[in-house]
Amino acid sequence: MKDMVIAYFDCFAGISGDMALGALLDAGAPIDKLLSGLRTLPLNSWDLKVERVRKGTIMATSVSVLADEHHPERKLGDIELIIASSELPESVKEQSINVFRLLAQVEAKVHGISINEVHFHEVGAVDSIVDIVGVVYALHLLGVREVFASSLPFSRGRIRVAHGELPVPAPAVAELLCGVPTYPLDIDAELVTPTGAALLKGLAKGFGAPPPFTPQKVGYGAGKKDLPFPNVLRVIVGEMPNGVALERERLTVVETNLDDMTGELAGFVMERLFEVGAKDVWVTPTQMKKNRPAIVLSVLCDASSLPAVLQILLRETTTLGVRVHEVERICLQREFVEVETPYGVVKVKVAKLGREIVNMSPEYEDCRKIALERKVTLKEVMAVALELARQKVLRVQSDP
Repeated sequence: MKDMVIAYFDCFAGISGDMALGALLDAGAPIDKLLSGLRTLPLNSWDLKVERVRKGTIMATSVSVLADEHHPERKLGDIELIIASSELPESVKEQSINVFRLLAQVEAKVHGISINEVHFHEVGAVDSIVDIVGVVYALHLLGVREVFASSLPFSRGRIRVAHGELPVPAPAVAELLCGVPTYPLDIDAELVTPTGAALLKGLAKGFGAPPPFTPQKVGYGAGKKDLPFPNVLRVIVGEMPNGVALERERLTVVETNLDDMTGELAGFVMERLFEVGAKDVWVTPTQMKKNRPAIVLSVLCDASSLPAVLQILLRETTTLGVRVHEVERICLQREFVEVETPYGVVKVKVAKLGREIVNMSPEYEDCRKIALERKVTLKEVMAVALELARQKVLRVQSDP
C-alpha cells in the first residue's frame, strides 16, 4: 500500500497566506505549474515576486503578490465566481472556496450581518486571493492528502485595517481560533492573520504534535516583519506509513475525588453528564485521607460541553472543586454501516487503521431496543449484526 503524503505546518512564528505559500514553494512545489494554474483565475494583471531572504539565522522563501493597489470590494459570491471560473482542479476550487466561506462566516458573526452582506476588504484583494488559492494548489501539486498543524501563538497589540484599529488577534482571527489549541506569546505583533487562520481551520485535520510520519522535505516561508526570533513558517512534507490517518482532537478531562457521595447519586450524575455532551464518564476506586474509601469521578468532554459539565459536577455532586486539564485524543478513523438483520436495522461502527479494518462494534442502543421488542437475547442480535456488517464491508472492499 502506497504511503500517504501529508504536510505539517510548524507555526512557531505564526502564519499568514504569503508565509504559507512561500514555505510550500521552498518545500518543492513547482512554481511554473503553480503560476500556470493561478493565471487561469479571472483577475486583473498581477505577478508573483519570489526571492530568497534571510530571517534571523534561517534562509527562507519570500512571496509577494504584485498587483494594482486599487481593487473592488468583493463579496463571497464574487470570489466564489472567480475561483469557479478558473481551470484549476475541482478539489482545489472546492477547498479554496471553503476557506473563503469560513472567513465570510466569522466576519458575518463579528459584524452582525448575513454571510452574503460581508464585504471582503484586505482579504478580497488580488494578493489574498492568490495567496489562499495558491496555498491550496501548491499542496495539490506536492501530492499532499492531509494537513496537520502545530498549536498557534496568541500574541497581542493593535493593527490598522479598513475597519479601523483592531486588537490582536483580529476579531475574525479570534473566532477562527475557537477550538484550536493556542499558547500565549508576549510580543506586540500580529502573528496569525485572517488568511493564515482560515487556511489552517479549513485544511488542517488536527492541531498539536505531528502525527507519526517520515519527513521528506522541509520548507521555510518568510514573514514580512522583523521579530526577536526568525519570522518564518516551517512546513514539513512527508509520508504517513501505510496511509494511516489517525484522528486527533483536543479534549478536556475534568475530575474530582469524592468520599461522601452515594452510589445512587454517582449513577444519576453520570447519566446527566452524558446528556449534556460528555464523551466519556468513568469512576475509579481510590483511598483518601483518614483511610476513607472513595471514588475519582472523571469526565472527558470538548470545549463546547465544558461549562455544562462543570455546572453538573459543582451543583449535583458533593465536591467542593474539580481539576481540569487538556488532553489530546488520538483514535482510529470511524464510520458507520447499516445492516438489515432478521430482527431490524442495526448501525455498526467500523474502525479503520488506514484501509485495514481493525474493529467493528454494533451500536448497543439499536441492539438493546430490538432485543426488547422482538423478545430475543441481546447477544444474538449483536452477533447477527456483526456478521452481516463483516459481509457488507468485505463486499465493498472487493468492488473495483
